[in-house]
Amino acid sequence: MDQAVNAANLGAAASDLSLWSLFLHAAIIVKLVMIGLAVSSIVVWGIIFDKIVTLRRVNREASAFEDKFWSGGSLDDLYESDGAKPLHPMAAVFGAAMGEWRRSARIAGIDLARGGVKERVDRAMNITITREMERLGRWMIFLATIGPVAPFIGLFGTVWGIMHAFGSIAAMHNTNLAVVAPGISEALFATAIGLVTAIPAVIAYNVISNSLALFEDRMAAFGTEFAAILSRQSEERG
Repeated sequence: MDQAVNAANLGAAASDLSLWSLFLHAAIIVKLVMIGLAVSSIVVWGIIFDKIVTLRRVNREASAFEDKFWSGGSLDDLYESDGAKPLHPMAAVFGAAMGEWRRSARIAGIDLARGGVKERVDRAMNITITREMERLGRWMIFLATIGPVAPFIGLFGTVWGIMHAFGSIAAMHNTNLAVVAPGISEALFATAIGLVTAIPAVIAYNVISNSLALFEDRMAAFGTEFAAILSRQSEERG
């Protein structure tokens, strides 16, 4: 097996323990591990930024829509302006329910208070909520995976690097700290990158998952209130 850290590399690294130097003098497998973890860290922060911006936007849009909904205006006008071609999840829930109710109302001789209209409206809203949450939760599986896995990937790089470092140190017959430290540092650097990647992923997954659950509850609560309004209107028409 080729020695990944030879005497020349150890000697050069001994005088420079900067992060860049640790990467340059690491074994090729360790370098690949470091690069993979660094790319994963970039993706993690990209997902975090995207989810924060998206959740703020959809909550802001939901608040604006609820203000319009509870303003006392015509539901038909609101459907034409926002529900027919929804641009955000809350409008999509409203549009699905209102669209189903209007289609049922056009059926000749139907009793809107019965005839399974309420069940169809509820089903339309539930399907829409599920679809919107799947869209909002996209890439969450990456955070859920990289959080627990990244430290072990970094540990693999560390073990590999230490094995090669000790092999080269043994070949030099020198256990001086100045010789041993660089090789060990290069190997441990992989674990450090793994932790730097994993910690934000775990924290972000928990925080964002909680925010998504709160928004799902918000849409479900709106759907329940809207279903009650439609049920009341159905009974009035009946």
